[in-house]
Amino acid sequence: MPLTDDIARYNQERWNALVASGVEYSRPMMTLNAVEARKLLDPYNVMGMVEGKDALCLAGGGGQQSVAFGLLGAKTTVVDFSEAQLARDREALAHYGLHAGLFQMDIRDLSAFSSNSFDIVWHAYSINFIPDVNPVFNEVARVLRPGGLYHTDWSNPFFKRLDERDWDGAGYPLKHFYADGEVISNDNIWEIESADGSINRIKGPREFNHTLGTILNGLIGRGFQLLGLWEEWCGDPDAEPGSWEHYKAVAPQMLNLWARYEGGHGE
Repeated sequence: MPLTDDIARYNQERWNALVASGVEYSRPMMTLNAVEARKLLDPYNVMGMVEGKDALCLAGGGGQQSVAFGLLGAKTTVVDFSEAQLARDREALAHYGLHAGLFQMDIRDLSAFSSNSFDIVWHAYSINFIPDVNPVFNEVARVLRPGGLYHTDWSNPFFKRLDERDWDGAGYPLKHFYADGEVISNDNIWEIESADGSINRIKGPREFNHTLGTILNGLIGRGFQLLGLWEEWCGDPDAEPGSWEHYKAVAPQMLNLWARYEGGHGE
Protein backbone atom coordinates (compact mmCIF):
# COMPACT_ATOMS: atom_id res chain seq x y z
CA MET A 1 0.00 0.00 0.00
CA PRO A 2 1.51 3.39 -0.93
CA LEU A 3 2.61 5.73 1.82
CA THR A 4 0.30 8.67 2.31
CA ASP A 5 2.62 11.68 2.12
CA ASP A 6 6.17 13.01 1.84
CA ILE A 7 6.75 12.84 5.60
CA ALA A 8 6.07 9.11 5.62
CA ARG A 9 8.26 8.54 2.59
CA TYR A 10 11.11 10.55 4.12
CA ASN A 11 10.84 8.72 7.44
CA GLN A 12 10.71 5.39 5.64
CA GLU A 13 14.00 6.24 3.95
CA ARG A 14 15.53 7.23 7.27
CA TRP A 15 14.34 4.04 8.97
CA ASN A 16 15.77 1.87 6.23
CA ALA A 17 19.11 3.60 6.82
CA LEU A 18 18.82 3.07 10.57
CA VAL A 19 18.09 -0.62 10.05
CA ALA A 20 21.16 -0.95 7.83
CA SER A 21 23.24 0.68 10.57
CA GLY A 22 22.06 -1.88 13.17
CA VAL A 23 19.86 0.35 15.34
CA GLU A 24 18.70 -1.54 18.43
CA TYR A 25 15.03 -1.43 17.39
CA SER A 26 15.84 -3.54 14.33
CA ARG A 27 17.80 -6.27 16.09
CA PRO A 28 15.73 -9.46 16.08
CA MET A 29 15.31 -11.11 19.46
CA MET A 30 16.55 -14.65 18.94
CA THR A 31 16.69 -15.95 22.53
CA LEU A 32 13.22 -15.12 23.86
CA ASN A 33 11.09 -17.54 25.84
CA ALA A 34 7.46 -17.11 26.85
CA VAL A 35 8.30 -15.54 30.22
CA GLU A 36 10.61 -12.98 28.64
CA ALA A 37 8.11 -12.34 25.85
CA ARG A 38 5.41 -11.39 28.33
CA LYS A 39 7.77 -9.13 30.24
CA LEU A 40 8.69 -7.39 27.00
CA LEU A 41 5.09 -6.78 25.96
CA ASP A 42 3.35 -6.36 29.30
CA PRO A 43 5.60 -5.46 32.25
CA TYR A 44 2.63 -4.03 34.18
CA ASN A 45 0.41 -7.13 33.81
CA VAL A 46 -2.43 -5.43 31.97
CA MET A 47 -2.74 -7.49 28.80
CA GLY A 48 -3.96 -10.81 30.17
CA MET A 49 -3.87 -14.03 28.18
CA VAL A 50 -3.39 -13.66 24.44
CA GLU A 51 -3.33 -17.26 23.24
CA GLY A 52 -5.58 -17.58 20.21
CA LYS A 53 -6.28 -13.85 20.06
CA ASP A 54 -5.70 -11.61 17.06
CA ALA A 55 -2.85 -9.20 17.77
CA LEU A 56 -1.72 -6.33 15.55
CA CYS A 57 1.84 -5.07 16.01
CA LEU A 58 1.46 -1.53 14.69
CA ALA A 59 4.74 -0.03 13.45
CA GLY A 60 6.06 -3.26 14.92
CA GLY A 61 8.76 -4.39 12.50
CA GLY A 62 12.19 -5.43 13.69
CA GLY A 63 11.75 -9.03 14.79
CA GLN A 64 10.85 -8.25 18.40
CA GLN A 65 7.13 -7.85 19.22
CA SER A 66 6.05 -10.24 16.48
CA VAL A 67 7.95 -13.16 17.94
CA ALA A 68 6.95 -12.21 21.48
CA PHE A 69 3.26 -12.43 20.59
CA GLY A 70 3.90 -15.62 18.63
CA LEU A 71 5.58 -17.27 21.62
CA LEU A 72 2.51 -16.40 23.70
CA GLY A 73 0.23 -18.11 21.19
CA ALA A 74 -1.37 -15.07 19.54
CA LYS A 75 -2.37 -14.90 15.89
CA THR A 76 -0.07 -12.07 14.92
CA THR A 77 -0.10 -9.40 12.22
CA VAL A 78 2.69 -6.84 11.75
CA VAL A 79 2.38 -3.45 10.04
CA ASP A 80 5.44 -1.34 9.27
CA PHE A 81 6.33 1.10 6.51
CA SER A 82 9.92 -0.17 6.34
CA GLU A 83 10.51 -3.29 4.27
CA ALA A 84 13.91 -3.54 5.96
CA GLN A 85 12.18 -3.77 9.34
CA LEU A 86 9.77 -6.42 8.08
CA ALA A 87 12.72 -8.43 6.79
CA ARG A 88 13.91 -8.68 10.39
CA ASP A 89 10.55 -10.18 11.33
CA ARG A 90 10.86 -12.81 8.62
CA GLU A 91 14.27 -13.72 9.97
CA ALA A 92 13.12 -13.94 13.58
CA LEU A 93 9.87 -15.77 12.86
CA ALA A 94 11.73 -18.38 10.80
CA HIS A 95 14.18 -18.85 13.69
CA TYR A 96 11.33 -19.79 16.05
CA GLY A 97 9.21 -21.60 13.51
CA LEU A 98 6.44 -19.03 13.94
CA HIS A 99 4.13 -17.34 11.45
CA ALA A 100 2.76 -13.80 11.24
CA GLY A 101 1.10 -11.74 8.56
CA LEU A 102 3.51 -8.99 7.46
CA PHE A 103 2.19 -5.84 5.77
CA GLN A 104 4.10 -2.83 4.51
CA MET A 105 1.82 0.18 4.98
CA ASP A 106 1.33 3.54 6.62
CA ILE A 107 -0.07 3.34 10.16
CA ARG A 108 -2.63 6.02 9.26
CA ASP A 109 -4.26 3.79 6.64
CA LEU A 110 -5.21 0.29 7.76
CA SER A 111 -7.89 -0.13 5.10
CA ALA A 112 -6.44 -3.53 4.20
CA PHE A 113 -8.07 -4.80 7.40
CA SER A 114 -11.76 -5.11 8.08
CA SER A 115 -13.39 -3.39 11.01
CA ASN A 116 -13.37 -5.35 14.29
CA SER A 117 -10.41 -7.49 13.19
CA PHE A 118 -8.17 -7.46 16.27
CA ASP A 119 -8.32 -8.09 20.00
CA ILE A 120 -5.05 -6.24 20.72
CA VAL A 121 -3.22 -3.42 18.98
CA TRP A 122 0.33 -3.12 20.35
CA HIS A 123 1.65 0.13 18.93
CA ALA A 124 5.42 0.50 19.06
CA TYR A 125 7.00 3.94 19.36
CA SER A 126 6.04 5.75 16.16
CA ILE A 127 3.24 8.22 16.77
CA ASN A 128 5.83 10.98 17.10
CA PHE A 129 6.83 10.37 13.48
CA ILE A 130 3.54 11.84 12.23
CA PRO A 131 2.19 15.38 12.79
CA ASP A 132 -1.42 14.42 13.56
CA VAL A 133 -2.52 11.48 15.72
CA ASN A 134 -6.16 11.53 14.66
CA PRO A 135 -5.92 9.27 11.57
CA VAL A 136 -4.09 6.65 13.62
CA PHE A 137 -6.57 6.69 16.48
CA ASN A 138 -9.48 6.51 14.01
CA GLU A 139 -7.99 3.40 12.42
CA VAL A 140 -7.13 1.75 15.75
CA ALA A 141 -10.70 2.27 16.97
CA ARG A 142 -12.05 0.86 13.72
CA VAL A 143 -9.97 -2.33 13.61
CA LEU A 144 -10.27 -3.16 17.34
CA ARG A 145 -13.12 -5.28 18.58
CA PRO A 146 -15.16 -3.87 21.48
CA GLY A 147 -13.32 -4.82 24.64
CA GLY A 148 -10.02 -4.94 22.75
CA LEU A 149 -6.81 -3.47 24.15
CA TYR A 150 -4.55 -0.75 22.81
CA HIS A 151 -0.99 -0.09 23.92
CA THR A 152 1.10 2.85 22.76
CA ASP A 153 4.07 4.90 23.87
CA TRP A 154 5.36 8.32 22.88
CA SER A 155 7.91 10.94 23.81
CA ASN A 156 7.23 12.78 27.05
CA PRO A 157 5.85 16.03 25.59
CA PHE A 158 6.95 18.18 28.53
CA PHE A 159 10.65 17.53 27.98
CA LYS A 160 11.04 16.83 24.28
CA ARG A 161 13.87 18.69 22.54
CA LEU A 162 15.96 18.72 25.71
CA ASP A 163 18.94 16.48 26.35
CA GLU A 164 21.89 16.13 28.71
CA ARG A 165 23.79 18.88 26.91
CA ASP A 166 21.27 21.42 28.23
CA TRP A 167 22.64 21.13 31.80
CA ASP A 168 23.40 24.68 32.97
CA GLY A 169 24.87 23.89 36.38
CA ALA A 170 21.50 23.96 38.13
CA GLY A 171 19.07 22.08 35.90
CA TYR A 172 17.77 21.46 32.39
CA PRO A 173 15.74 24.59 31.57
CA LEU A 174 12.66 24.30 29.36
CA LYS A 175 13.11 26.32 26.20
CA HIS A 176 10.32 25.39 23.80
CA PHE A 177 6.60 25.97 23.54
CA TYR A 178 4.31 23.17 24.68
CA ALA A 179 2.37 22.70 21.45
CA ASP A 180 0.86 19.77 19.64
CA GLY A 181 2.30 18.95 16.24
CA GLU A 182 5.41 21.06 16.77
CA VAL A 183 8.47 19.72 14.99
CA ILE A 184 10.75 18.36 17.70
CA SER A 185 13.47 16.97 15.49
CA ASN A 186 14.25 17.56 11.86
CA ASP A 187 17.15 15.64 10.38
CA ASN A 188 18.56 14.96 13.84
CA ILE A 189 21.53 12.63 14.21
CA TRP A 190 21.21 9.25 15.90
CA GLU A 191 24.37 7.71 17.32
CA ILE A 192 24.36 3.92 16.93
CA GLU A 193 26.97 1.71 18.51
CA SER A 194 28.28 -1.11 16.31
CA ALA A 195 29.30 -4.55 17.56
CA ASP A 196 32.95 -3.45 17.55
CA GLY A 197 32.17 -0.43 19.73
CA SER A 198 32.43 2.16 16.97
CA ILE A 199 29.71 4.80 16.64
CA ASN A 200 27.72 5.31 13.45
CA ARG A 201 26.11 8.73 13.09
CA ILE A 202 22.90 8.40 11.05
CA LYS A 203 20.38 11.07 10.15
CA GLY A 204 17.15 10.15 11.92
CA PRO A 205 13.46 10.56 11.05
CA ARG A 206 11.43 13.72 11.55
CA GLU A 207 9.47 13.79 14.80
CA PHE A 208 6.56 15.85 16.08
CA ASN A 209 5.40 16.65 19.61
CA HIS A 210 2.08 15.29 20.90
CA THR A 211 0.75 16.65 24.16
CA LEU A 212 -0.67 14.59 26.97
CA GLY A 213 -4.12 16.07 26.38
CA THR A 214 -4.01 15.25 22.68
CA ILE A 215 -3.23 11.59 23.35
CA LEU A 216 -5.60 11.01 26.26
CA ASN A 217 -8.53 13.05 24.98
CA GLY A 218 -8.08 11.62 21.50
CA LEU A 219 -8.54 8.12 22.89
CA ILE A 220 -11.29 8.94 25.39
CA GLY A 221 -13.27 10.70 22.68
CA ARG A 222 -13.15 7.54 20.57
CA GLY A 223 -14.53 5.26 23.25
CA PHE A 224 -11.34 4.14 25.00
CA GLN A 225 -11.07 3.63 28.74
CA LEU A 226 -7.62 4.35 30.16
CA LEU A 227 -6.22 1.37 32.07
CA GLY A 228 -2.88 2.83 33.08
CA LEU A 229 -0.21 5.42 32.28
CA TRP A 230 3.48 4.96 33.06
CA GLU A 231 6.75 6.86 32.72
CA GLU A 232 9.66 5.09 31.06
CA TRP A 233 13.38 5.64 30.56
CA CYS A 234 13.85 7.03 34.07
CA GLY A 235 17.47 7.60 35.02
CA ASP A 236 19.72 7.70 38.10
CA PRO A 237 19.50 10.81 40.35
CA ASP A 238 22.97 10.02 41.70
CA ALA A 239 24.57 10.07 38.24
CA GLU A 240 26.90 12.86 37.18
CA PRO A 241 24.95 16.06 36.37
CA GLY A 242 24.96 16.61 32.65
CA SER A 243 25.06 12.88 31.91
CA TRP A 244 22.30 11.01 30.09
CA GLU A 245 21.34 9.02 33.20
CA HIS A 246 21.10 12.15 35.34
CA TYR A 247 19.07 13.96 32.70
CA LYS A 248 16.58 11.07 32.51
CA ALA A 249 16.12 11.20 36.29
CA VAL A 250 14.98 14.82 35.93
CA ALA A 251 13.05 14.38 32.69
CA PRO A 252 11.64 10.87 32.04
CA GLN A 253 11.83 10.34 28.31
CA MET A 254 8.80 8.23 27.50
CA LEU A 255 5.17 7.79 28.46
CA ASN A 256 3.19 4.65 27.70
CA LEU A 257 -0.37 3.59 28.25
CA TRP A 258 -2.85 0.78 27.98
CA ALA A 259 -6.50 1.46 27.11
CA ARG A 260 -9.57 -0.67 26.47
CA TYR A 261 -11.82 0.07 23.53
CA GLU A 262 -15.43 0.13 24.73
CA GLY A 263 -16.89 0.60 21.26
CA GLY A 264 -19.15 3.24 19.85
CA HIS A 265 -16.74 5.28 17.69
CA GLY A 266 -17.98 5.47 14.14
CA GLU A 267 -20.72 2.91 14.75
